[in-house]
Amino acid sequence: MDQRIVEFIAGLRVAGVRVSVAESIDALRAVEQVGMVERDLFRAGLQAALIKESHDQPVFQELFPRYFGFEELPPMQQPGGGSMNEQEQQMFQQMLQHLLEHLSPEQLARLFEAMMSGQRLSREQMNQMLSQAMSFLYQLLPMPHPSPQAQAWMVQYALQTVPFDRLVQALDQMLAQLRAAGLSETALRDIEQTAHENMAALAEQLGQEIERMMREQMRQQTGTPRPSLRDLMDRPFENLSRREMEELRQVVTRLAARLRSRAALRQRRSKAGPFDARRTIRSNLRFGGIPLILRHRRRYLKPKITILCDLSYSMRPVASFTLLLIYALQDQVSRTRSFAFIDDLTDISTDFAEMRPEQALEAIQQRVRPPGSYSTDLGHSLRTFVRDYFSCVDSRTTVIFLGDGRNNYHDPNLQAFDQVCRRARRVIWFNPEAPHMWGVEYPDTLNSDMLEYAHRCDAVHQVSNLRQLITAIDTLFVRG
Repeated sequence: MDQRIVEFIAGLRVAGVRVSVAESIDALRAVEQVGMVERDLFRAGLQAALIKESHDQPVFQELFPRYFGFEELPPMQQPGGGSMNEQEQQMFQQMLQHLLEHLSPEQLARLFEAMMSGQRLSREQMNQMLSQAMSFLYQLLPMPHPSPQAQAWMVQYALQTVPFDRLVQALDQMLAQLRAAGLSETALRDIEQTAHENMAALAEQLGQEIERMMREQMRQQTGTPRPSLRDLMDRPFENLSRREMEELRQVVTRLAARLRSRAALRQRRSKAGPFDARRTIRSNLRFGGIPLILRHRRRYLKPKITILCDLSYSMRPVASFTLLLIYALQDQVSRTRSFAFIDDLTDISTDFAEMRPEQALEAIQQRVRPPGSYSTDLGHSLRTFVRDYFSCVDSRTTVIFLGDGRNNYHDPNLQAFDQVCRRARRVIWFNPEAPHMWGVEYPDTLNSDMLEYAHRCDAVHQVSNLRQLITAIDTLFVRG
């Protein structure tokens, strides 16, 4: 059973559920405590140990019966349901032996014998029957898909290669010969009924074996070397596959928790604020300048954040990760206002207020889409921001611009940008391009105004991968 649980955990991981080694050990310990006699309690123990996110529960519910739904093999019936007398049994065995000698190929004869005699097939026998069909399936799908729908299709396809129709023909032939030999109609009906029940049980048994073979194939495939989290965090967003992007999204919550703990620790350490020499000297003039009473600056206050994200297609991967991290750190932020722009500015704060960050991002990307001309225009978006949303910037606000600074030869609107810089506490720019590309023009495509914006900012960070992005966001919670 331990091996089955390990295979189940591997299946959850293949389906996208994050399960750590410690949680796997917790699952085995939970099974030791609750046992396997009560199925509902067994399932609840595994679910409590392995599932942390609500969106992973449907995956657990779909995969659980595939690994633990068939603890007992389907029952097989004795010939005729055990109702035949000794003479009828002897006649049945002789006729069966005669038919098996003339039945080919060998696998069909073995399957017919199992159906008629009520004997289960061994795993080796089932593998021989299914090897050709499974080999063809693995050529079509080298990596079996983890979804239950895809696996059900694979089981159905593999079972179609089993000659059940020929079994029915052989059964009809045998029944005709037994009837000609004088076997009673009652015995014939019992033989036919038990044969059909055994055929259904064999199909179920073969289906279980197909699922086991697919699980083993997935386990072997997932056991091959894959990029580590460290490698993925250092890989540029533009070079990540869709699957690798999903893997990184699954660890964003964990990485955000580290940032949150680090920011909270900084805040606790700085509650009194740094030492204030000027106020200390003034307070101790009555003591002749001897610093008997120390004064500190005002304690650290949680920052307000306003973020303006370029949502053109080239910027969407880094924008999605940035917004996920920012909204995962809300307990360390006084207030967050977020805006998206391509050719004009759109307030997206309400999306995050009404939905989970993952859902909000999907809704935003559907709503904020590039126009037909596909012309990114930060200058016009700045004009809209200063005109309609300037009240969300004050002396405690950190304004973050996320973009590559390429405005398609539009006016960069440096005057509006300077207004934001004068009013905000800090202006920080996140740019996925390397610094040597700032200000470099792409021939006949995009100009870069990044150098014009960069020297007006308090800080500019390159955020081409997740590690650089986390480092940049961490600076938001360092008192400057």
